[in-house]
Amino acid sequence: MTGREVLVHDDAGALAADAASRLLEVLETVQAAGGTPQIVLTGGSIAETLHQEVARRAADSAVDWSRVVVWWGDERFVEASSPDRNAGQAREAFGDRLGLDPANVHEMPAGDAGLDLEAAAAAYAEDLRAHGGDAFDVLMLGVGPDGHVASLFPGHPALESDDVTVAVRSSPKPPPERISLAFPALNRSREVWFLVSGEGKADAVAAALADDGSVAATPARGVSGLDRTVWWLDRAAAGDATDPGA
Repeated sequence: MTGREVLVHDDAGALAADAASRLLEVLETVQAAGGTPQIVLTGGSIAETLHQEVARRAADSAVDWSRVVVWWGDERFVEASSPDRNAGQAREAFGDRLGLDPANVHEMPAGDAGLDLEAAAAAYAEDLRAHGGDAFDVLMLGVGPDGHVASLFPGHPALESDDVTVAVRSSPKPPPERISLAFPALNRSREVWFLVSGEGKADAVAAALADDGSVAATPARGVSGLDRTVWWLDRAAAGDATDPGA
């Protein structure tokens, strides 16, 4: 995990505010250099708080949102209208307010899109190969209390996928059917950001940051950025972790 940073914040709100500022800076920098930034979103309460912060600050930034490409790290394979969909949560929090180009928003297929789970995962893989560029600029991930990331759970066969996406059946966390980016796709990211809040995640954070341990037991250990890996933590999630920049 070379280039790893651990940034500890007083609470989830401060974490989201800091991460939102940094995300806008990255997007501005990539666009100023003539690039089209590619980001990967995650779900969960801390992600929703981050999305709301991005939307609140967007008007004061120089980001051209019509030139930002958006992907998802995983998705629940449920109907498109389900409130469980990560994509729907993101749209509600910020997507519909930023002027994103619909052609640049790559949602994973829904359960009522006319594809079975394997075909839906394969379709997203093809979309990624066609439009994903050489690397994501920022990949954002939550971490579960069991150390899972995206929909890659401890001991699950999905951990062994060598494709860029994987169809996940029998997820230990409902709903049971999901689509997830697999490690080959997650690890093609210039910056990987783990966004983790709450005391219930402290053991998982400690396991992921420990000098020893296995990816099979703690899948978060299997993802790192090509240039930078950042753990954005609040104090409750940090446990004994410390901010090396403090």
